[in-house]
Amino acid sequence: MKKMKLVMVGNGMAGVRTLEELLKIAPDLYEITVFGAEPHPNYNRILLSPVLAGEQTVDEIILNPLAWYAEHGITLHLNKKVTSIDRKKRLVTADDGTQAEYDRLLIATGSNPFILPVPGKDLKGVIAYRDIADTNTMIEAATTHQHAVVIGGGLLGLEAANGLMLRGMSVTVVHIAPWLMERQLDDVAGKLLQKSLEERGLKFMIGAQTQELVGNAEGRVQSVKFKDGTEVPADLVVMAAGIRPNTELAEKIGIHCNRGIVVNDTMQTVTDPRVYSVGECAAHRGIAYGLVAPLFEQGKVCANHLAMFGIGRYTGSQVSTKLKVTGIDLFSAGDFMGGDGTEEVVLSDPFGGVYKKLVLRDNKLIGACLYGDTVDGSYYFKLIREGRSITEVRDKLMFGESNIGDTGHQGHSKAAAMLDTDEVCGCNGVTKGAVCKAIKEKGLFTLDEVRKHTKASASCGSCTGLVEQLIMFTAGGDYSSTPKKKALCGCTDQSHQDVREAIVEQKLMSIDGVYKALAWRTPNGCATCRPAVNYYLISSWPKQAQDDPQSRFINERSHANIQKDGTYSVIPRMFGGETTAADLRRIADVADKYQVPTIKVTGGQRIDLLGVKKEDLVNVWKDLDMPCGHAYAKALRTVKTCVGSEWCRFGTQNSSQLGIDIEKALWKMYAPHKVKIAVSGCPRNCAESGIKDVGIIGVDSGWEVYVGGNGGIKTEVAHFFTKLKTADEVMVYSGAFLQLYREEGWYLERTVHWIHRVGLDYVKKKILDDHEGRQALWARLQFSLEGEPDPWFDFQEAKVDTRQFEPLAI
Repeated sequence: MKKMKLVMVGNGMAGVRTLEELLKIAPDLYEITVFGAEPHPNYNRILLSPVLAGEQTVDEIILNPLAWYAEHGITLHLNKKVTSIDRKKRLVTADDGTQAEYDRLLIATGSNPFILPVPGKDLKGVIAYRDIADTNTMIEAATTHQHAVVIGGGLLGLEAANGLMLRGMSVTVVHIAPWLMERQLDDVAGKLLQKSLEERGLKFMIGAQTQELVGNAEGRVQSVKFKDGTEVPADLVVMAAGIRPNTELAEKIGIHCNRGIVVNDTMQTVTDPRVYSVGECAAHRGIAYGLVAPLFEQGKVCANHLAMFGIGRYTGSQVSTKLKVTGIDLFSAGDFMGGDGTEEVVLSDPFGGVYKKLVLRDNKLIGACLYGDTVDGSYYFKLIREGRSITEVRDKLMFGESNIGDTGHQGHSKAAAMLDTDEVCGCNGVTKGAVCKAIKEKGLFTLDEVRKHTKASASCGSCTGLVEQLIMFTAGGDYSSTPKKKALCGCTDQSHQDVREAIVEQKLMSIDGVYKALAWRTPNGCATCRPAVNYYLISSWPKQAQDDPQSRFINERSHANIQKDGTYSVIPRMFGGETTAADLRRIADVADKYQVPTIKVTGGQRIDLLGVKKEDLVNVWKDLDMPCGHAYAKALRTVKTCVGSEWCRFGTQNSSQLGIDIEKALWKMYAPHKVKIAVSGCPRNCAESGIKDVGIIGVDSGWEVYVGGNGGIKTEVAHFFTKLKTADEVMVYSGAFLQLYREEGWYLERTVHWIHRVGLDYVKKKILDDHEGRQALWARLQFSLEGEPDPWFDFQEAKVDTRQFEPLAI
């Protein structure tokens, strides 16, 4: 089949990312031609500041070397500016006469720096700061001249000023607004930043209005004159007063422009469906984005449509700004300026260099501004984006959420202080050096990309804040814009919630049915989406949907926990942590018969046989003659108990019996993630009920129920839920809570994170305030568990393929 022709005008980060996404999903669909006005292949424009400061070289910031274009058969025309496009003939022409025909055209011309319209703007030594050529000009000027003036106190201007100062120039920053970076910081943070930069040697003229750039006899700038009559010497003037979408070419060929090239949700121009646009030149729903993450999201959607899948939509991005300005961490998001109807919570430590401002409205966080300590920026941005009530955490909100974790990370709160050998991700053993190397070498900008390439933050997620800090100062910082909706995986643009709702609303019964109904990009899905979709099916339509064991993880296929040497761990069920002499004898006999090397008592009051060979599993289960413990599954693991009033002189309630009853009622229950329950017989809480998904504590008048606790890497104390009088009530309320979690939780989302997402008030309303709803949830849970097979014994009913336990003859 003859390939179609795709021409891209512009060779920057957004456009090339679009090509990368296109080549992933349709590598043979187009003959691709790229025109770039600069003489360089695609480079990381964000890292021009480290080049100016002498911290990196131009070669080190190249994202796609010339070899990449050649490897993918892309015709690259460097240093050739496109001057005309004939949309009727579909022909692109560059300034040197080079032409290329197209079937699809992608305009990614980026933006132009705004040059102040003042006398002297065309003098020698007056430049913008936008590309490698500008950077080289500044580096050369610093070797022969002394005085520099930077007009503009935004991020780019401050980075330029810092780089020139480090190269030995005396630098004055001119900023017309009342404080620095007024779009990203409030006045307090802006003035703190100014004070810090002044201590480093920069000079500032705040509120000054430039009237004229004065030249010398050779036609080179020599000073800057202001409207109040003052004048400062300047051998170099850098214009960093903002950018404007580069729509010159689009306007010339009749493409509708309004604050950018106007595009729809598929990134097609509204004028011509054959013409697409992404990046800083594009205006989507009236907004032209200037940060990396939304531009990359645009590129992903654009590639999807160029590949003719036609299912992606870009609906806009909610933006936060997380930056490092000359070594100072800054973060802002939402309405951080506040105003009528808002409350402000402020922490100010000028001597420590820390300032935090949180803006609230109607008990919701709507804005945040952080200076000096930004480790909780991602947490605040998540709260802003989700719009949930902060009532229960209001008194602790200012102190953030430890995204680093309570153990395994040496208490690090600032990535810059860590050594390359320090561990960032305890779950996967990933060091700071490994993360930074991947970011630099692979050109990573987003948290998802770092997770994919390094596995850091991909497991429990407690190191997310730390990984984000590493991206911030390694990749340049403006990665942190986040799409309003996160896709379940790379096979689809649908979110977990979209998939759950579609399965219920469309009554989908199989994985293939879901993939067809929701136009999955891949015919068989992936290791991320298959287990999730499978769980959503069986939890939404119990006894009707088709369970697919091959879509489960290895542990749930083998019904035992695989260990690092390929052997398995077997943990039989011990209801409520109680056992018998006969059970213990059988466990001992099995350990001897199958030469089990390690026998361990678990923290969940069970016995673990470690080192069982896969071919022995079936016979081990048979000889144990005990129920499956589901210690390997996203299911109810244990119900931990203390001895309670039956034996303990302090016990107020019979915790052992209640724990046994709960576990016998729920022991075959699958869930979005593992579930742990504990029942303590008195407030001394010997069963550790305060850090369980459901924790129950006996008191003189009955039982207190707690939910959403977690005792893993990041300890979370459970929330008080309700107080009940009888054990029967505890069973119903606990079961209804777990069924709501089963029906509405996202796959691999623990109860603690589910509650954080939907809010405890929502859960209470559904369980405590709605008697009929509570009874219905409890009834649905009982229905789904009725007749559920034991996978250790009921092989056919549980769809256990026993062939996997037979060794292969070699």
